[in-house]
Amino acid sequence: MASQWLKARQTKYAAYATTYVLVILAIVVVANFLANRYEKSYDATSNKRYSLSDETKKIVQGLKQPATITYFNQSLRFKEGKDLLDEYASLSPKLKVKYVDPDKDPELARAAGIRTYGTATVQVGDHTETAADITEEGITGAFIRDIKGNTRTVCFLAGSGEHPIDDSSRDGESRLKDLLAKDSYQTQSIDLVQKAEVPADCTAIVIAGPTHNYEQPEVDAIKTYVENGGRALFMLDPPLSMGPSAIADNDALTSLLASWGVTVDKDLILDLNPIGQIYGFGGQVALVSSYGTQPIVADMKSSLTGFPLARSLTFKTTDKSTVEKLFDTSESSFATTNLSSPKINTKDPNNKRGPLTLAVAGSYNAGKANAQGRFVVVGSSAWSSNSFINFNGNGDLATNAINWLCSDEDLISIKPRAPEDRRITMTRGQLNIVRIVSQFVLPLIVIIAGIMVWWKRR
Repeated sequence: MASQWLKARQTKYAAYATTYVLVILAIVVVANFLANRYEKSYDATSNKRYSLSDETKKIVQGLKQPATITYFNQSLRFKEGKDLLDEYASLSPKLKVKYVDPDKDPELARAAGIRTYGTATVQVGDHTETAADITEEGITGAFIRDIKGNTRTVCFLAGSGEHPIDDSSRDGESRLKDLLAKDSYQTQSIDLVQKAEVPADCTAIVIAGPTHNYEQPEVDAIKTYVENGGRALFMLDPPLSMGPSAIADNDALTSLLASWGVTVDKDLILDLNPIGQIYGFGGQVALVSSYGTQPIVADMKSSLTGFPLARSLTFKTTDKSTVEKLFDTSESSFATTNLSSPKINTKDPNNKRGPLTLAVAGSYNAGKANAQGRFVVVGSSAWSSNSFINFNGNGDLATNAINWLCSDEDLISIKPRAPEDRRITMTRGQLNIVRIVSQFVLPLIVIIAGIMVWWKRR
């Protein structure tokens, strides 16, 4: 009887089902054990929006001493920062994350200067910084301040019609100021007209599109600063003489650059690249999608940058300076020397045909130890202003240039990812094609197919 029960079909099915259930349970238990022991995640978004940036990975994975992130919040709210902090902890065995409830451990919170819930401190070695907020920018910024230690100040020249650093209008540079603050740079304006000397606390200076001539004492101050190991970003617009807002030639300043091997041509670049039409730009915006290997642009291979009202550059290496190209304009661009009339003859044989060099980076060897000057020259200034810095890779290019000038090469990378704009931009002709296909062609195909099926069945 027992042998018959064992051979019964129901018994076999029950044994199979039990075996399957036990195997599945074993797989689930093992998978959960491994997931808890070795936490891994996969970001399936196209631009890796939920992953830490290359900048953060470089900093944390390059830690040379133990580091601790301490998160202060109520116990029931630890989960608000846990996902982000666990990503940091997974980058390096030298980094630990601690969770502290200020209500249960008020002494520790008081010693750390914590006044609000949801605050984090970052300690690297004996140095501790408070994160500005619980975001990647805030926490990574605290790491940077811990590691760098010293204050780094970027000084923007003012007094000759440059883009104001504190101005939030279209022509201001306030958004660039905010981007630099995320990398823990301080910013300030300086006026060389008042005192022809670059302050000693300026890690780098920025000349952002002056519309008036620099006087010789100002130029001499910039020359002395860079040739003694200073760092400078030059953004110079073409000397347009149209309308009331004419731009000066600034010959004294461009002569200084020429002595370092960079000639700033007196022309205006026009780009007939059809991609510009997709973004709604005219020919006065030069688009760049191909870059050199210099550290400023080496990580920007998939980025597009735009430069309104740009001029071309030519360069060479001199006995004391080494100059390297950053990028060119497209082959569909050309440069005209007609800077006094809005009417441009695209077929003028005197036009220079693209690609045209638009930006270079160089170093100046003063012959002294630890005194290498650095400079970056871009033939446009509006690309870094509030109206344009959010365009695709412009913000990355601006901060990367400052990073390199300040010898912070480890910070050069694509910044923390912003939500990707997945909208499709079409020309009027493309929109008409989509409308015709969707409203007429596709319904007509369905009608014809229905008639054919009906005819066949009939």
